[in-house]
Amino acid sequence: MNASLSSSGANARPFEGSARAAELIARIEDFLHGELADLVRAHGIDHEHGASRELLRQVWRRSQALGFYGMTLPEAMGGLGLSVLDHALVKEAIYASGSPLAPHVLGELSGPPRVGALVRKATPHHMERFIVPVARAEKAICFALTEAEAGSDAGAVQTRAVREGEHFVLNGRKRFISGSPFADFAVLMASTASDPALREVSAFFVDLAQPGVRVEAGYKTMAGQSHTGDIVLEDCRIPVANLVGEPGRGLALALGRITVNRLLHCPAMVGLAAVALRDACEYASRRRQFGRAIGQFQAIQHLLADMATELAAARALMLATARQIDAGSEARAEASMAKLFCSESAFRIADRAVQIHGGEGIVQGRRVEFLFRMLRMYRVLTGTSEIQRNTIARELLGELPG
Repeated sequence: MNASLSSSGANARPFEGSARAAELIARIEDFLHGELADLVRAHGIDHEHGASRELLRQVWRRSQALGFYGMTLPEAMGGLGLSVLDHALVKEAIYASGSPLAPHVLGELSGPPRVGALVRKATPHHMERFIVPVARAEKAICFALTEAEAGSDAGAVQTRAVREGEHFVLNGRKRFISGSPFADFAVLMASTASDPALREVSAFFVDLAQPGVRVEAGYKTMAGQSHTGDIVLEDCRIPVANLVGEPGRGLALALGRITVNRLLHCPAMVGLAAVALRDACEYASRRRQFGRAIGQFQAIQHLLADMATELAAARALMLATARQIDAGSEARAEASMAKLFCSESAFRIADRAVQIHGGEGIVQGRRVEFLFRMLRMYRVLTGTSEIQRNTIARELLGELPG
């Protein structure tokens, strides 16, 4: 692969990752622009009209066969052992492709990234029943933490898990659960405290096809597709063996890799922002007003220049933080800075892209209009900008006296 990969459409630059990551990106891009592009055209898939559950399973199985789907798993399970930097670059390239199937190549909504961090606490039962089928792309899984009253305050979950003999009985409602409409299983957080006022959150594997549980997916987010749903539990009985780790340690499991996970949301934002910049440049080159391309007007040029500068800055912060983590730094503040800056910058880039497109930019169905909505969501998803600022300030100030 030529060592001049560029996702922003700017001048070619040396590839920052390993030769292995460059080769992997080249293969994934062939997959995205080849058979997946054919699949998109054949089935009328776009950012507004997603693939069916069976079609997604086809994508997952094919990605797994090519060695992409499980690359984030531990090496003992067939993962590639990539550095955080290489992982970020691979993910950025996937989203910068502009493919509506980008989230499914690595199974981010439903596959191995949801279970890789749990392997160290998994029992043989967990491995055989839940984790291995997900790793093989035979089953899909979602992560269920958020509730109506528990979002940023993750410890405030109201879903209850009460032990009765060799079972736990679960009651509650999970809200805004990504991937739930096409999932077979959930990693679900519930309170196991005897006193509802106490915080003791535990993690469970739940089969979404068993009695007492259903997925309600009758709503759409700003992104358009129905990738999100609620999980409703009504006297759902699950074996005690489905408990992951120790009781009350669910949040520790869920948040154990929060710094890395927070950073690894940035490549999606950076990749999508690169698509917005690319589309804006192309539109500015072909759209003509007053007898010439609008890209010849200084007002448009300045918008594009600001977009490219913010994208370069966001990307640089993302990659610098990845290198810090690979070097052994905890980088908690830096990961929050990266998530904050990437999400806010990516949205500003999409906003300017809409402005450059003018009337075409506000028509539903146009990619730039979708990118505006999707990148607006990232300022809320995976920890709001306000939560990131809290984390940064806490790292700067330490514990202050009351």
